[in-house]
Amino acid sequence: MAIKSMTGFGRGENTSGGRVWTAEVRCVNNRYLDLKMKLPRGYTPLEERIRRKVGITCQRGRIELLLSVSGDVSDLQEVKVHLALASGYRDALQTLAEEFALPLVITPQLLASFPEVLLREQKDEDLEEIWPWVENALDEALLQCDIMRLQEGDALAYDLQSRLQFFSATIDTIEKNIPELLAQRTLTLNERLEKLLGNVQLDPARLVQEVAIMADKTDVTEEIVRLRCHIKQFNLFLSEEGGVGRKLDFLIQEFLREVNTLASKINDATLAHLTVDLKSELEKMREQVQNIE
Repeated sequence: MAIKSMTGFGRGENTSGGRVWTAEVRCVNNRYLDLKMKLPRGYTPLEERIRRKVGITCQRGRIELLLSVSGDVSDLQEVKVHLALASGYRDALQTLAEEFALPLVITPQLLASFPEVLLREQKDEDLEEIWPWVENALDEALLQCDIMRLQEGDALAYDLQSRLQFFSATIDTIEKNIPELLAQRTLTLNERLEKLLGNVQLDPARLVQEVAIMADKTDVTEEIVRLRCHIKQFNLFLSEEGGVGRKLDFLIQEFLREVNTLASKINDATLAHLTVDLKSELEKMREQVQNIE
């Protein structure tokens, strides 16, 4: 099987220069691809690259991606001197010393002790330089998530095929019962006519005509042929590569349309539970299909 679930989680980590980049990917089902990213400060220019990589792996689903960086960032720290402010402090100290006749020794350490003379700032990272490390962590997270989605996809495909086999067997049972149903209705029609007409002789040609009309109304050959065609197509989709969730969802709707027509044509108490079983299985299949990419 090659189908994927839309539910998955993956985590990737990469280390370089004392820093650790960590990527986490969480996926849940959604009608379209909806990607939400949370990136470290200054990493916004990488957003489009990340979006393209996620789009290769995931065709639809609600995806939350968290990228974080931790560890030694000393190479990104720089200290700047506020010279104008330091000059101001020096001049103020000299004024105080002259005014009060105080000895004065001004050292760099003294000036540095005043607020905001020394400023520590963090430089932006070279995104081109760090991208390979970020990409490696992201690839690992996407790979783990994809493995989880494929494993759940296999389980979904197995469940759907089992339900499809039951569905197909039920269709066979209904088809086998149609001749008996038609014969019973013909017998019922004769009994009603005899009761209504009594000794009045019924035109045989008219009776044949009525039976033919009734048989036509009961004929479900077209619906059964279409249902079997849908079953075959459903199985083919389950073996396809790529996103097939929307195709399967469309087929479920077509299944329901044919089953409803089938039920209305049969309109028989003894077979009613079989059409109910068909609808029940289709509803369970629809729920499973909602999780397929």
